[in-house]
Amino acid sequence: MGSKKRTSNLVAEANEVVGVEEENAVTNPIKKKMKKGKEKSGDRADGDVPTASNPSAGTNSIKSMERKKERKTVDKLRRHGASDADAQENPIMNLDSKVNETRGQMVASSGNALPAFHIDVFKDLASADASLREAAVERLVAELQEVHRAYEGNKELFESGLKLEAEKDDGLKDCAPSVRYAIRRLVRGTSSSRECARQGFALGLTLLICTISSIKVDSLLKLIVETLEVSASMKGEEVRDCLLGRLFSYGALARSGRLNELCVSDPNTPIIKEFVSVLLTLSTKKSYLPEPAVTVILELAEKMQVEHVLNHILEAPGLSEWFNDAVGAGNPDALLLALKVREKVSVDSLNIGNILPYPFSPTRFFSSDHLTLLTQCWKNSTSCQPRVHSVWPVMVNMILPVMISQAEDVVSASNFLKKNRRNRKSSSPDEEIEKNVQNFCEVIIEGALLTSSHDRKHLALDVLLLLLPRLPASLVPVVLSYKLVQGLMDILSTKDSWLFKVAHHFFKGLSDWVGDDDVRRVAVIVALQKHSNGKFDFITKTKTVKALLADFKTESGCMLFIQNLMNLFVDEGNASDEPSDQSQTTDDNSEMGSLEDKDSGVMGISDSLKSWIVESMPSILKSLKLEPEEKFRVQKEILKFLAVQGLFSASLGSEVTSFELHEKFRWPKAATSSAICKMCIEQMQSLLASVQKMDVSPVLLQSSEFSDLGSFFMQFLSTLRSIPSVSLFRVLSDEDEEAYQKLQTMEASLYKQERRGGPEDFMYKYHALRYLLIQLLLQLLLHPAEFTEPVSEIIICCKKAFVLSDVLESGEDVSDSDVLWMDVLVDTLVSLLPQSSAPIRSAVEEVFRCFSYNVTHDGLLQMLRIIKRDLKPARHREADSDDEDDDDLLDIEEDEDDDTDEAQTVETGESEEQTDDSEAVVEGDKESPEESDESDDGMDDDAMFKMDTYLAQIFKEKKNQAGGETAQSQLVLFKLRVLSLLEIYLQTNPGRPHVLTIYSYLARAFVNPQTTEISEQLGQRIWGILNKKIVKSKEYPKGADVDNVLLVKLLERNLKLASRPFKKKKSSAADQSKKKQSAAWKRHKMLGSLAQDSTFWILKVIDASNFSEDERNSVFHAVKNLLTGYFCSKKCPIKSGFVREVFRRRPWIAHNLFEFLVDQCSSSKLEFRRVEALELVIEVLKSMISSTGSDNKAAKKMLKTQGIQKLSVLIKELVTNMPEKQSRQADVRKFCGKVFQTISANNLTKAFLKELMPEAQTACESHLGELFLNFKNGVQQQKVKDSA
Repeated sequence: MGSKKRTSNLVAEANEVVGVEEENAVTNPIKKKMKKGKEKSGDRADGDVPTASNPSAGTNSIKSMERKKERKTVDKLRRHGASDADAQENPIMNLDSKVNETRGQMVASSGNALPAFHIDVFKDLASADASLREAAVERLVAELQEVHRAYEGNKELFESGLKLEAEKDDGLKDCAPSVRYAIRRLVRGTSSSRECARQGFALGLTLLICTISSIKVDSLLKLIVETLEVSASMKGEEVRDCLLGRLFSYGALARSGRLNELCVSDPNTPIIKEFVSVLLTLSTKKSYLPEPAVTVILELAEKMQVEHVLNHILEAPGLSEWFNDAVGAGNPDALLLALKVREKVSVDSLNIGNILPYPFSPTRFFSSDHLTLLTQCWKNSTSCQPRVHSVWPVMVNMILPVMISQAEDVVSASNFLKKNRRNRKSSSPDEEIEKNVQNFCEVIIEGALLTSSHDRKHLALDVLLLLLPRLPASLVPVVLSYKLVQGLMDILSTKDSWLFKVAHHFFKGLSDWVGDDDVRRVAVIVALQKHSNGKFDFITKTKTVKALLADFKTESGCMLFIQNLMNLFVDEGNASDEPSDQSQTTDDNSEMGSLEDKDSGVMGISDSLKSWIVESMPSILKSLKLEPEEKFRVQKEILKFLAVQGLFSASLGSEVTSFELHEKFRWPKAATSSAICKMCIEQMQSLLASVQKMDVSPVLLQSSEFSDLGSFFMQFLSTLRSIPSVSLFRVLSDEDEEAYQKLQTMEASLYKQERRGGPEDFMYKYHALRYLLIQLLLQLLLHPAEFTEPVSEIIICCKKAFVLSDVLESGEDVSDSDVLWMDVLVDTLVSLLPQSSAPIRSAVEEVFRCFSYNVTHDGLLQMLRIIKRDLKPARHREADSDDEDDDDLLDIEEDEDDDTDEAQTVETGESEEQTDDSEAVVEGDKESPEESDESDDGMDDDAMFKMDTYLAQIFKEKKNQAGGETAQSQLVLFKLRVLSLLEIYLQTNPGRPHVLTIYSYLARAFVNPQTTEISEQLGQRIWGILNKKIVKSKEYPKGADVDNVLLVKLLERNLKLASRPFKKKKSSAADQSKKKQSAAWKRHKMLGSLAQDSTFWILKVIDASNFSEDERNSVFHAVKNLLTGYFCSKKCPIKSGFVREVFRRRPWIAHNLFEFLVDQCSSSKLEFRRVEALELVIEVLKSMISSTGSDNKAAKKMLKTQGIQKLSVLIKELVTNMPEKQSRQADVRKFCGKVFQTISANNLTKAFLKELMPEAQTACESHLGELFLNFKNGVQQQKVKDSA
């Protein structure tokens, strides 16, 4: 059992070295095509049938006789074997089986139970399955152990037995014949390239040498050389196999431990030196052999004692010369051996030469001079790519021997970014490590590799990936240096680059190394942006920095990031480490080189980097999920930095200490540019706007624990302004200073009022007004002398808000003067929209949302007038137009003459160009007299000009032709922002009567073709508000305040718009582009859809209103006009489905128009219209039957009095003038069936037949057949029942 356990351990141990040797040796094999002798080479490699390529073929007659004997045996098996096919395919395996059988028979006949060795075990040594190889090795060694023990007990019996091979003078006479055969076969097998033969045979050789001590080492060395000798007749592939076979054989011997045992037993043995010398000689044969040969020597050295390493390995012949030539030749393998041996013995040796400093120390080794001396070694280590040379992990272990804990890493990273590395004294071990890493990166990475070929750049990135797992975050700025970052930017900016994927792989490894460690994340972000002037993602067209910024998840990580950015912003001396001579950073073959201005960052931090710092600080809050208190602390730090750098400057020095805040504030030594100050203010506005959008409950607003960022900002601002040596970044005028003070005072008053409590809506109003004041204060600093007047008006409105709240709380009535200030507030809010920033607009919208319920009709008209205005002159109608509806709310004019326009009207729905604007729409700026009186009532010229200040400015710019486009775009932008306020009003007040006014103005603007011509976005926005917020909203205007006259007008105009046909221009077809035709047809469909949806909505509002009889008659008249045009004109685009839906939703309209509808069907001259309208009649009949209560009685009464007579006339017209098309005939039969069914259900059959003329009945029998006969027979059956 002990032997088996030892064998298993040896298998595992030997597998390791075999795997290492295989990886090292076959990295760079000779790549040639397989020759015809491939099969023979495979057979020979297993050691079964030596081929003519054997190096001793011409000199050793014994081997020649052995081959002849084996060939005769194979021939005999082919003639007498039962399986000829198998014998031809694998004669050696058959031979192994035959030999095993013969040997078993001889052992049995001798009467002694000798252990058997089955040579077929060799076939599993080349298996790709590692478990099969290991099992085969264990079986091989176990059988050979038993055979050898039996051989030692009775050598004569084995000598007289069957010989596996002819006798050879190989120095292994003390071993059993089977062992000698196995050793030779295992040695030959290590040269096989078939599957995993090298690993399996080398593993077997390792364990066999280890377990059988009778194997002499010197004899084995001789056997390896003789068996795997390279001759001049060999070709490249055969030479490679022999050399790799010798390498694996030597590796097996070194790993077996026999050399160490030999050295211990005989300290003066020359075999160790001979072994090392042979390996050195072997390493010179091919370029891929030195590294694995050195690995074998190191395996041997690891097992030996220190004195034996010094006396045997370092004293090996040729080793000293090899080391001396290493520096000049650039031999990285010699450096690897020297470093590992020095690590083992810890004693300086002169035999190593100058490849290592004498005396040795890591500091001396990593000095700039010594690393420069080894430059060629670093460059030549690329010979084993894509694998990294073994010397680099050794270097990494030397330069970073101990992992630094995360707590120490945080401190060291913070200290590193706060201080200048060049001014620190190198006394502690950490500083020595830092110096070593710096020299390593500057001399090796930047100096030797990055400035050389693509392969060496690849190696540089691979080496850095090896360095990362041990790298503390404090050394990230050293590793991610200026040259490295610039080179990576060059590579990533060119996708066709050979190194593009290599750089991506490097950043993936860097990202994996960062993981969730915020210290590493901060260090990497700062390094990348610092050396790219904040444009790394922009230049590389990647999202590397953006992805790193998005992964902050803790308060501590955010605080560390903010602190580092603050240090980077103010510390210009440490901002850039790039060399002054940029031309020396690359060579002619390099892809490295800066895409930015090389000299831009030498004098200090650039504005582009400062702008990135200012923008990136608030950006980390977007995806940050923290507790409210933690998030508030982060926001507070960001706001303080932005306020200090954007709003203030220090008059004495660059540092100021606030004793009230217990903080020290720093500024850059050079004055911050106005552009950066402006950016800081804008970021503060955005931060405050995002905080304001957070949902805050009234209870939380009154809570003492509520942390209000706006209030903190105003207090912080006041504190800084009170410091004598701190001043605003610009001097304010007297007016601006007065406005500044008013804003501060009013904000403080509103804050107290908000914390005092009260009605919920007023608390929200105070909160919204406060943030608007803060935004205006920042805007006042950003644009002096531009917001003085709006500030004054807002202050007045805030005071009025206090008065109104007191009035409401006291229960008194609100006076007119308390309400008029709302118009001033709306006017002021609208005046802030044109040229303000997004945060200002957000604050304006929040204030408008809180006060939207108090907005007056005049205030709405002020906003709607802006939507209506246009810079283009009004288009006049043609002189012969007979439309005189100046108060047309949708600007829809009636057709002049249907007959004259019929040639230009498209009957079908094909895409053609839109009607000329002069024909389609009345001028956009023209108002009806009623509207003008209503809108401008009580407003003098000054008030009008004050309300339209921005519009007046735009009209002035319009006079200058050069600024026409600018003025138009500004007006469109202004309209879009006003539409946002109207949308807010509709959200908060969906059921108020003012919705009708908003609808009329927006519909008019949308129908105006100039709206979409000027801006498609504006048209789409109006379309969206009309559909989503008005027409399809669940809430709609109700109550007595609804303007019924306006409703009827809107209904009439929408019905006209829905029935308006699509026209094309009177021009040649060649002038019409498909794009214009498509756009015109699309707009026509949108207008028709809007008109139909608006009709349904208006009728819903009418249905909920208290309409008088005259007003209802106006509704009926409007629908009658629609039906008249439907029946009389072929070009009417109205579909019967639209009218049918109107009847279905509003049955009272259907009942009233029943007789009119039937008369129109009966008298229609258009056959297809008559047939289509039958569906409408059926819908009316359904509504009559389904109606309940008084409506049902009135419907039946109308059906009895006039309905039967009208229906009889209609059916007579239908059956006497039956359509020719079968589809229309089917529609007529369907209609008649529905009518008969309805009449029968109401017991009106007899009266109906009485009204139906005899000739009509005859026609019914002819065309309707059984349908009419069954209806008629039903009357006769009823008579019989009645008489009975």
